[in-house]
Amino acid sequence: MTAFDLSTFVVIVGVAVLAPVIVQLPLRIGIPVVVAEIALGIVIGPQGLGLAQEDPLIEFLSNLGLAFLFFLAGMELDFNRIRGRPLNLAVGGWVISVALAFSIAAGLHASGFVISGLLTGAALATTALGALLPILRDAGVLNTRFGANVMAVGAVGEFGPIVLIAVLLGGDSSTITSLLLLSTFVLLALAAGFGAHRIPDRVLGRINQSMHRSGQLPVRLSMLLLIALVYLASEFGLDVILGAFAAGLIVGLIARGPEAEPLHVKFDGIGYGFLIPIFFINSGMSFDLDALLASPTTMLRLPVFLALLLLVRGLPVFLLYRRDSDLPRHERWPLALLSATALPLIVAITEIGVETDRMHPATAAALVGAGMISVFLYPMLALKLRGGGDAAAVGDVIPAQVELLGPSPGPPDPAPAGSAPEPA
Repeated sequence: MTAFDLSTFVVIVGVAVLAPVIVQLPLRIGIPVVVAEIALGIVIGPQGLGLAQEDPLIEFLSNLGLAFLFFLAGMELDFNRIRGRPLNLAVGGWVISVALAFSIAAGLHASGFVISGLLTGAALATTALGALLPILRDAGVLNTRFGANVMAVGAVGEFGPIVLIAVLLGGDSSTITSLLLLSTFVLLALAAGFGAHRIPDRVLGRINQSMHRSGQLPVRLSMLLLIALVYLASEFGLDVILGAFAAGLIVGLIARGPEAEPLHVKFDGIGYGFLIPIFFINSGMSFDLDALLASPTTMLRLPVFLALLLLVRGLPVFLLYRRDSDLPRHERWPLALLSATALPLIVAITEIGVETDRMHPATAAALVGAGMISVFLYPMLALKLRGGGDAAAVGDVIPAQVELLGPSPGPPDPAPAGSAPEPA
């Protein structure tokens, strides 16, 4: 146990237990568990009470938690729900967001506000689907038409920046080389998905037999796919979150329907119960609070970036969805606010920027701080504007969910005249 400090691990696990307890306190303001984890990470970190320090074990588990966050986001995607108009509008909104983000970032770079307009623009064009999914699930709106639109916007706002990072921030590789590597990785991932999807039902049945036994073969196979694609992405010089997201998509395409629910529950337990909290707590521990509080000018960067997130991601969504008859007027601003919620990719992008000296630590801290506040503020405002976290009305439930639940039992058909009553 000389490679790491076990006491730090114990403190982080204790904080992971404390965070959901704090969230469940009867407070007037609902705090997402993600925000509680990051805030507690700041408190116990080197710039807080100094109770925990990052070491190789925590760094490894944090990276695994980040990969698991995107793996679960990929698993949650249901293309049957988002295809068609929701996906088309999401893609159109993100393209506008990218153009707007890089235009604003270029202006910030020209004025000396930031070093790299490329990194800043990529950070502003993100949406935190992984952070939004547990919030929407807890609020009871994930399986509604509104939830499907949020999922489409979030999927594009998360997958698009991943591709941007892979192509534009691909280390020493040229853009053409990065595109070739990305294309090769996508083809290999598609081949893996096609091969997995062609597994005979008889074999799948045998695999599923170990779901509730010590073998846990579906979980082990999914973990192998996750680690293999993360490793492959790393070897190709791509960001590992691309491999994690692709693995989640493949597993999600195979594990559909009621019979796959136990697998989703197990991965929720592994991810949200252990690995993902370590990532968010470690993000708080490594948050450079001193750099953010260094001067009033530096502190002003945070509200500027918070407003830019809403401008870059929220405004295009709000304008595009004005003519969408499937989205009621009172849900447009909530959708815009949720689309402007960003954090995990901002953390990844700012880490790249600081490590390569292409971003000031103060700018990185302001961007991460804006992402933290967006996860706390924007979903809370969105759910209040939409009408709270009530479960969807019967007419708002998506058709796929109705089919899954089955037809609602109606009154029994009247017996034909003259027929004898059935025995009790």
